[in-house]
Amino acid sequence: MRHEITLEVAELMLQAAKRKAAELKIIEDIAVVDATGHLKAFVRMDGAWLGSIDIAIRKARTARLFDMETSEIGKMSQPGESIYGVELSNGGLISFGGGIPLKDADGTVIGAVGVSGSSVENDVEVAEAAVEAYCDPRFTTK
Repeated sequence: MRHEITLEVAELMLQAAKRKAAELKIIEDIAVVDATGHLKAFVRMDGAWLGSIDIAIRKARTARLFDMETSEIGKMSQPGESIYGVELSNGGLISFGGGIPLKDADGTVIGAVGVSGSSVENDVEVAEAAVEAYCDPRFTTK
């Protein structure tokens, strides 16, 4: 069981995410952060929006800082909800879908992925492809 995300695994995640984006015929910015929330690997597909670079990284960082999907944070941060305004904390967070924490088999959060550049639904689908690659049993012992 691994307790940190290696560059090799982060790069495999990026490859899986790029394949999913190509399948969907979209272009994305894709970020993987480590357990500290710092950038481990990143790719900007050709033609991806410049503004989405920061959003992808912030989605990954937000998912790691709170150990939950950014879509869940979005629900909790609506006016009148328990953490309304949280996106203004920690240097700026993202509170809509596309950020997913990465957990080891024992539930330890060791990083996160963030995707931006298309619709929220597409961003989530591409992020999920990265997480699936991370969960691939061939890499769980690295």
